[in-house]
Amino acid sequence: MTEQVIIAGFGGQGVISTGMTLAHAGMNEGKEVSWFPSYGAEMRGGTANCCVVVSDEKVASPIVNFADTVIVMNKPSLIKFESRVRPGGKLFINSSLIDQKASRDDIEVYYVPVNEIAAKLGNTRVIGMVMMGAYLKVTDLVKPETMVKSLGYVLGEKKKGLIPINEKALAEGGKVEL
Repeated sequence: MTEQVIIAGFGGQGVISTGMTLAHAGMNEGKEVSWFPSYGAEMRGGTANCCVVVSDEKVASPIVNFADTVIVMNKPSLIKFESRVRPGGKLFINSSLIDQKASRDDIEVYYVPVNEIAAKLGNTRVIGMVMMGAYLKVTDLVKPETMVKSLGYVLGEKKKGLIPINEKALAEGGKVEL
């Protein structure tokens, strides 16, 4: 089993840290992983994306040309990355910010209102974990509890107080009707 994922959005949406958490969770479950971030010089507000590969076998390259799953958090990312979903793959769309439907009919598409869900939780900075909850509901790539454990590593000691709200966000994302 190998799952290649592209997560894309703009800086400040947690794209890079969400991908790092997914990769770390895969590693914690004994899988082979790679994580390859890419972001513009602007950082917050600029473009950001990362490639994550989680596999039972050695990962040959961290570069993902065509992904099993693409997660897009804003409209420019949908425009840029929709074509990079393999036929039969999955596309997760942040329907809170993207009012456009997917143009392909050879993939599975999931519309998740992550901003609204995060706002109800009282913290719009957890949209990445909301989306991960929905993603894990569909794929079962890693266990949600492993994602929570990995948040401790990614957030570090200074931000460990954010783990509970991220755990709630992950759980709420897993409840979304898809």
